[in-house]
Amino acid sequence: MNTIQNKTIAIVGGGPGGLTLARLLQMNGAIVKVYERDVNRSARVQGATLDLHEESGLAAIRAAGLMDAFVANYRPGADKMRVVDKGAAILHDDDAGKNYDEARPEIDRGPLREILLDSLKPDTVVWNSQFAALHKNGTGFDIEFKNGNKYYADIVIGADGANSKIRPYITPIKPVYSGVTALEGAVYDAAENVPEMHTLLNGGKIFALGDDKTIIVSSKGDGSLAFYCGFNAAESWTKDSEIDWSNNEHVLSWFEGAFPGWDPIWAHMISTANAVFIPRPLYYMPLDQQWETLPNLTMIGDAAHLMPPYAGEGVNMAMLDALELSQCLLNESFMNVHDAISAYEKQMLHRASETTAMTLEQTAWMHATGNLDKMMSMFGLQS
Repeated sequence: MNTIQNKTIAIVGGGPGGLTLARLLQMNGAIVKVYERDVNRSARVQGATLDLHEESGLAAIRAAGLMDAFVANYRPGADKMRVVDKGAAILHDDDAGKNYDEARPEIDRGPLREILLDSLKPDTVVWNSQFAALHKNGTGFDIEFKNGNKYYADIVIGADGANSKIRPYITPIKPVYSGVTALEGAVYDAAENVPEMHTLLNGGKIFALGDDKTIIVSSKGDGSLAFYCGFNAAESWTKDSEIDWSNNEHVLSWFEGAFPGWDPIWAHMISTANAVFIPRPLYYMPLDQQWETLPNLTMIGDAAHLMPPYAGEGVNMAMLDALELSQCLLNESFMNVHDAISAYEKQMLHRASETTAMTLEQTAWMHATGNLDKMMSMFGLQS
């Protein structure tokens, strides 16, 4: 008998990691609820395209029995990558257009979420559930939400992302600022609104490097594009700058000062962006973080091992966490939940430390002098 037989499991957070974990546990008869702060499944525009890796994200998709659904929804050719300089000149064009089993296939966040949601039993996700507090109740927990609802669970798993409210119940260790901030934006109907950028993007990704800065642009299946301007900044820059992130002219004025000499194609993208820009100071968890395993409380994904996005590992690590945690909880060789969680956390923390170190190294050189030369040398080319 596995350690979670007849126990109720609460997963706080309905991102890819939380939903993957719910699917893997439900497939094996577990009693699972996912508590998600979104009002419903279509309440929020999902972010940039994700590339899933064979040893992590795709391994979880396969274990969840969702490979056919993934193949039906992934975006062939979206893994194409162009490296350009700040003048938007194409220096490297990876136009391989590989199949999903030959590369790191891309899928938009929205369709991935739909696949995972559709795989769950009805009413598994309790929407409009923003976490408020955790209270010990016997051997389990009462979970309190801001809407006044309260639910009991024998086991609680935090899958609530970078600003996890579950994490402080597990460890006081706080994230560390990486020194890099990224400004996120989006342009809808890119073909009409930014035709030059749409052509340059060519249905894939653009990596623009120069002057110790980056601009990464990703096409999306709905015809929009998402972009991230990365630059070195003080941790307090977002507040100190006093920029109105809902005002394109304010943001454009900052951009032209911060990215001098960059081709007008980038400024046009900034000025045409929709909705509100999101400045994201990028944090990471200490590489040597450790905590004493709790009997029935743990976490996965960014809640456990936040890191910058420049190695494309975030969602893959979260989905691999889900796979490994489910395997531990369902493993009949463990005597109890505590032992299962301990085994999961040991391997997760070791793996996350290695991945975070690699990510930080990549983040650093991508935002240092000579970043374009470094990128080109990786392809055996000169800039």
